[in-house]
Amino acid sequence: MLWYGHLYMGEKARKHRFSIIRNIRRGAFCPGIYVITPPSNGNNILDIYPAYMLSMRSCRKEELRIMGIADGYQEALILAGTIVSEMYERTGRFCLEEFLAERRNKVR
Repeated sequence: MLWYGHLYMGEKARKHRFSIIRNIRRGAFCPGIYVITPPSNGNNILDIYPAYMLSMRSCRKEELRIMGIADGYQEALILAGTIVSEMYERTGRFCLEEFLAERRNKVR
């Protein structure tokens, strides 16, 4: 699993960010925690998964990039909306690759 350099955190998740990230890295069960990743297919802008899915064999084979962490599905929806809104503001489009490239260039 890969971690996005500018990890987005929901308000509730931010309070426990260190223990949540540690548990996700260890593959521990994280009830109620959701991760936001780039889409697994070309039809979506982002995907939202329960964190426990990251410990499953099928997900371990893939190199998922975690862009955001939320505590609860509602917070995950709000956080995904924040990412998409920021993407549109910066690029004028709903293109994740362009958004990530723009963020990388800005940091350098």
